[in-house]
Amino acid sequence: MSKTFDMELFLAGALTGSHATRQRHLRQAMFIQAEIAERWQIETPWNWQRKHVAWFLEHRVAGRCAVTRYYYLLTVRLLARRLEKPWIFKFQAEI
Repeated sequence: MSKTFDMELFLAGALTGSHATRQRHLRQAMFIQAEIAERWQIETPWNWQRKHVAWFLEHRVAGRCAVTRYYYLLTVRLLARRLEKPWIFKFQAEI
């Protein structure tokens, strides 16, 4: 029997801001985790590579509005900071 990964505990030290902001980051991080787990069967962020997160941003949120893509980018940056990875992702606004 395996335990499920606790994203809230994983991000606890990195989350700052208002309650609503922390909840949004947590909700989006859990969605990112679920999408990557479904696509690559990688359950925990500790095993993610940059390509997994880049795939999420390019394929799963690419069709969303600019504000939504920006909020997901902020969550990805928070995850990268927590993982202590030097990943850089750019925000591409609609033209």
